[in-house]
Amino acid sequence: MDTFAGKVALVTGGSAGLGEATAMKFAREGAKVVVAARRAEQSAGVVQRITALGGEAHFVPADVSRAADVERMVGEAVQKFGRLDCAVNNAGIAGPRFTPLAEVTEAQWDELMGVNLKGVWLCMKHEIRAMLASGSGTIVNVASIYGCKPSDVGHAPYATSKFGVVGLTKSAAADYGQMSIRINAVAPGFTVSEMVNPDRPGAAERYKALVARHSGMNRLGKAEETANAIVWLCSESASFVNGAVLAVDGGSATRLY
Repeated sequence: MDTFAGKVALVTGGSAGLGEATAMKFAREGAKVVVAARRAEQSAGVVQRITALGGEAHFVPADVSRAADVERMVGEAVQKFGRLDCAVNNAGIAGPRFTPLAEVTEAQWDELMGVNLKGVWLCMKHEIRAMLASGSGTIVNVASIYGCKPSDVGHAPYATSKFGVVGLTKSAAADYGQMSIRINAVAPGFTVSEMVNPDRPGAAERYKALVARHSGMNRLGKAEETANAIVWLCSESASFVNGAVLAVDGGSATRLY
């Protein structure tokens, strides 16, 4: 398919998991893809896979919590391919898990907010400027089901950051919708990734309990399933969707059995 022929897509956290799946989906649909991440070797592998498909891709090393990195990332994307049409702000970290709020350290809090929340703001700041210069664009921010409801796994900083991403998304959508820039978010449920690895020792039973609680389909999601939703939100098929938060979680679950 050539849905995005002639378009340029930037994916942060594009070296693995959901970011990799999204970069590959854009490439298969004809986009030129900029893969931004901290890990050079894994990112180079994604670029190579896109090139093997006959696509065009470029890697930019970037830490989204650093303003200079983000400005350079967007500038290099535009310099390489001439424009920026789609941006997916996916880079994120899990932060402390199974940790009551009062036991979270200031350093842990600051690190997580720097990547998950400040990083999304920095990315949008520079992506929007590039899109205004070319007249239009679409942005999808990766939130979480924990940006729509409380976390129940001792994960308050992460949930707070993702609630912030939802607020940023809706507010920016109102700011720029009339300027032909659509900004939406996806809220994935538990999806197989580096963060959610059921093959880790002792993890299978934990995730079994979590999906029973949080997914009406009672299973983990696949990265490609969320990538499909992201790319759809960036397409003309979603041309009147703005400021939305699309849950990709298998449906809510309130099981009694």
